[in-house]
Amino acid sequence: MSTDTTASVSTHILDTSIGRPAEGVAISLTARSGRDAEWVALGGSATDADGRCKDLPALPEGTTHVRLDFEVETYFSKKQAEAQQDAPRVRDSGAFFPEVAITFAVTPGEHYHVPLLLNPFGYSVYRGS
Repeated sequence: MSTDTTASVSTHILDTSIGRPAEGVAISLTARSGRDAEWVALGGSATDADGRCKDLPALPEGTTHVRLDFEVETYFSKKQAEAQQDAPRVRDSGAFFPEVAITFAVTPGEHYHVPLLLNPFGYSVYRGS
């Protein structure tokens, strides 16, 4: 939840290759207070069955930049293993992008919902509502 002195962040992931939420993707949150400041790890979580990550850590006061790191390689490896149970292996890797890092600027008092539209060979993000 954002306050007058802090911003807040939420996210969800849709696997566009299957048209369903991406469950079990680990997400880490880092922040900094100024363009030249050091990044500080705040913690992380994982997406639920609806592809949402509802318990990301709160942003500290003074945060100006946020980075969400999505660990998608494990998710796609698991999906590939499930799909290949009765079929021969067709690829060595589950995803072209093993991780997705999204960095964006924030303003105190604002909430930032950053959805990730994901498939094994591409992704897109936007500021949602």
